[in-house]
Amino acid sequence: MAVVQVPTTIVVHLGAPNAAAENIRVPYIDYIKNVACSEIYPTWPAAALRANIFAIQSFTLNRVFTEYYRTRGYAFDITNNTAFDQAYIPGRKYFDTISDLVDQYFNTYIVRGAQVQPLAAQYCSGSAATCAGLSQWGTVSLANQGFTDIQILRYYYGQDVSLVFNAPTAPNIPSYPGTPLRLGSTGASVRTIQRELNRVGANYPVIPRIGSISGVFDDATRRAVIAFQQIFNLAVDGIVGKETWYKLKYIYNGVKDLSEIYSEGLTISEVERIYSDTLRLGDRGDDVRTIQYYLNFIGYFNENIPGGLVQDGIFGEKTRQAVLAFQRYYALTADGIVGEQTWNTIIDAYDGILLSLPADFTGYSSLLYPGFYIVRGSSGKIVEQLQTFLRTIARGNNAVPEVAVDGVFGAATEQAVRAVQRLQGLAQDGIVGPLTWNAIITLYNAYR
Repeated sequence: MAVVQVPTTIVVHLGAPNAAAENIRVPYIDYIKNVACSEIYPTWPAAALRANIFAIQSFTLNRVFTEYYRTRGYAFDITNNTAFDQAYIPGRKYFDTISDLVDQYFNTYIVRGAQVQPLAAQYCSGSAATCAGLSQWGTVSLANQGFTDIQILRYYYGQDVSLVFNAPTAPNIPSYPGTPLRLGSTGASVRTIQRELNRVGANYPVIPRIGSISGVFDDATRRAVIAFQQIFNLAVDGIVGKETWYKLKYIYNGVKDLSEIYSEGLTISEVERIYSDTLRLGDRGDDVRTIQYYLNFIGYFNENIPGGLVQDGIFGEKTRQAVLAFQRYYALTADGIVGEQTWNTIIDAYDGILLSLPADFTGYSSLLYPGFYIVRGSSGKIVEQLQTFLRTIARGNNAVPEVAVDGVFGAATEQAVRAVQRLQGLAQDGIVGPLTWNAIITLYNAYR
């Protein structure tokens, strides 16, 4: 799965990072052409030109992928100051030879070994300045000796580097999900912070390890967030807002050395854990059943969305058609695939319906899934309702232990939830998502 995407645009700061200078948004491909025409000469051998263009692109993509400047609080992706980044001259003309090569190879970058992030391919002129990376004038000498582009790159960066071709393009959207993550939040963004907290915790052992990278913001995740916030002098609230999100990413990039030529790097297995929320035709499991649950509920109130799906956990043609209808109605890319944007929009649509229920549903509102996951550490009225349901079930079925109705989701409540999940054939994780909530309500209605 390709996880690195070439941005369609890039924001360039016209000065040193701290300088009061203009930020301009330019098409990515024009940025690469501008830098290449400012850094190298069109008369150089083709192999040298390609090697330099690959290095320029890889360095740029590393800045974007790691959000090097955005994690430091800046509103841009890269500067045009060569003490920090690459030469970019607004309004300059392009050389045809270089322009044509960029058109051909704009979505090619360098990786090291099994890592997936673009190599932080440092380079310098090799005459006026030297560095640990590629020598621009040195590439000319090597090309004249018959070196190919990849041989030149391996000469400077090591024999374990290779090229990735035809990377997909996508809008350059900052990684922060837009809304704070807190107890009960779910999804790929939660998995991201769980993975990052565990890795940062290896360097800062006071951060408690999160046992399961589940994508559910549970109490263990909240405790890890609180510890991180305490260490790095952030507001200690156990919530991952924008400041905590980017500080975590900044520290994570630092301990992994993702912006250095030689880094610990990200492996494909790590990245797959982040991007596993995509559901499509043929998939099976509880995630599919969850989508079917949401679509059925939404379809009940919106005639544009076909409901009546059998919640069998099989992503068949009827489920795909319901997803397509939902995507068209909400102006999403209509591909019938449930990616992160479709996931989030479905949840938002569900929440919107809950907030605007018609009067005749008022009496049933306490039985409807509240729209967020209820986990150990949660508290308040919704936990009281959950415990009331569980208490009624326990009195009718001794396989479920009775719980106190105190509004605190502790060990006893978790044990009762696991018992219901066991009875209903669900994953016994003690977490109350839509499927478990639905199972609890079904049993509650049977025993009350």
